[in-house]
Amino acid sequence: MPTSAPHPRSFYETEYNARASIPDHPHIFARWQGSSAAVRAAANGRYDLPYGSARDERLDYFSSGQADAPLVIFIHGGWWRSLDKADFSFIAPAFTSAGVDIALTNYTLAPAGSIEQMALQQTRALAWLYQEAATLGFDRRRMVVAGHSAGAHLAAMMMTTRWPQVAPGLPTNLVKAGFLLSGLYDLAPIEHADFVNGDLGLTPDRIAKLSPAYLPQSHPIPFFTAVGGLESSEFKRQNQLIAAAWQSTHTGDIALPEADHLTICDALATPEHRLCRIALALAHASA
Repeated sequence: MPTSAPHPRSFYETEYNARASIPDHPHIFARWQGSSAAVRAAANGRYDLPYGSARDERLDYFSSGQADAPLVIFIHGGWWRSLDKADFSFIAPAFTSAGVDIALTNYTLAPAGSIEQMALQQTRALAWLYQEAATLGFDRRRMVVAGHSAGAHLAAMMMTTRWPQVAPGLPTNLVKAGFLLSGLYDLAPIEHADFVNGDLGLTPDRIAKLSPAYLPQSHPIPFFTAVGGLESSEFKRQNQLIAAAWQSTHTGDIALPEADHLTICDALATPEHRLCRIALALAHASA
């Protein structure tokens, strides 16, 4: 079951406020936006494809140009209340240049959207992608879900989803693999982090249903985890928690001693980096 709060509230405020622990985070975000704008100007992407009727139910799609390529669906973080898929376009070239298509999804941010709504929106996004695979040109038998921070939480929720209950014709094993970066899998501590829970409004009854570390996978899904060596003890604990919870399908944890909560995304976007190479290998091996 989700953990109780063994520490004072100030502990959770410090441990989970990743931006406060990275003094140059404004420069990192500005660099990401600049790199992503350059990618969007140069790449032959398809932007703001509607996967549902709500304003934020949109995704961007970058094709590798390879027929029947595997697809990585990347869900961005931002504490469920900030950032945008467009901020992460810089990740796409590392995948498309290696023969992997990539979709980046949006969702309704808090406080306008609840985490339950965001999770349902991601199920709609994946269902839509599965149904549009022939049009988009990827192999729907090779869909891999990925995410960073709050996006890793949503990605993990996709690994618990009973897909035949989402829409008729969806297979139980719609998600073939996953990789989870610096994620949150036990949401109980977030109830005590006032800097973010004012927007999220998490309560114990909701937390129990929204903590993937205490939910079963829908079917055996191989996945790997990673967390930056410079991240807080709580983000490292969260990382260990999901690995232990789903240990039978956990293929490994990637050590990143030099990375913090944000630069882990730079590692994913660097083709020469071990994290990127392992993510690509997982995508190509999915079937």
